[in-house]
Amino acid sequence: MSGAAESLLSPVNARPRRLAAWLHEPLLVGILLLILAACLVLVGLKPAPYVVNTIGQLAVFAILAVSLDLIWGYLGILSLGHGLFFAIGGYVCAMHLLSHAFSATGVAPDFVQFMGWKTLPAYWAGLTNAPYALFLAMALSGAVAFVFGFASFRSRVNGVYFSIISQALVYVAMLLMFRNDTGLGGNNGMTGFPLLFGYPMGSAAVTTGLALASLGALAAVLVGTRALVAGRIGRRMLACRDDETRLRTLGYGTTRLKLGIWCLSAMIAALAGVLYVPQVGIINPRVLAPDLSIEIAVWVAIGGMGRLGGAVIGAVAVNALKFWLSAAMPEAWPFILSGLVLVVVLALPNGLLDFASLRTKPTWLRNGGGR
Repeated sequence: MSGAAESLLSPVNARPRRLAAWLHEPLLVGILLLILAACLVLVGLKPAPYVVNTIGQLAVFAILAVSLDLIWGYLGILSLGHGLFFAIGGYVCAMHLLSHAFSATGVAPDFVQFMGWKTLPAYWAGLTNAPYALFLAMALSGAVAFVFGFASFRSRVNGVYFSIISQALVYVAMLLMFRNDTGLGGNNGMTGFPLLFGYPMGSAAVTTGLALASLGALAAVLVGTRALVAGRIGRRMLACRDDETRLRTLGYGTTRLKLGIWCLSAMIAALAGVLYVPQVGIINPRVLAPDLSIEIAVWVAIGGMGRLGGAVIGAVAVNALKFWLSAAMPEAWPFILSGLVLVVVLALPNGLLDFASLRTKPTWLRNGGGR
């Protein structure tokens, strides 16, 4: 067969191969179908606003879990500071919403009046424009991740040391955000967002639109990250996770690989923050508390790290349970979460995916109950 004929036929033959590859990912396909079904329910059945808002928040938390699983499950780098990138996206989104409201109504935000200022700080310039605000959130989170990652990976900081440093970073950011003179709301944070793209915040159309946007973003993130980890870069990520020294000896640049995936993971987390703030109506330094970053890791561990679908399952399951228990018996939630962590560590090292594997028994039972 001539080269011209092969070039004509190869794209046709590539499509069945790509389809067959997706057939080997039934978990992801099932999640994508559930996302589509949820979108149809939101549009067709128009459930209660609380249900719509809950679906939107669960989708945001799933995006956040996928962002951590990308760096932890596939590169073996546990970050306990992903709340920082989530907060960057949330704060930039809040700045956009308040800037837009100020330009539309002429009423200054509460923290501006509290500080006795006449106008918004100079670095808020341009944030009335939504595309610019989204770009700023992605660029700022990527830049912070690049500086921190370059310093860490260049010095070959790995393992528990990286986790501790990343948690220290998010803690420092929390202390900074508690200061009122930062122009970001101080300890009270930022709230009181009246408008979104000119529509009243809290209206049925806005609530449904935000939930649909979150579901759509989750689907896009899953498809994009799956394409990444299924290709050549994904194979290098797994090789770096399993034996970085050997991969480096073979001539591959592990620093650039880790830095690129780290920055991508940070920007995905920032996207989750952008979608989160308009749905909850507030952002404050509490989102930078170390326990949130630890909880993100718990979601991934419970769902099953190293599997994008597992991160989604863990985030949705844990937060759905949290929403229910927060109303029923809020004081019991910390103990239940701790119990879930112990069950995963001792009995289900692969998370809930242990139950979905071909080996029907959890790991501890297959090993003779730990004997």
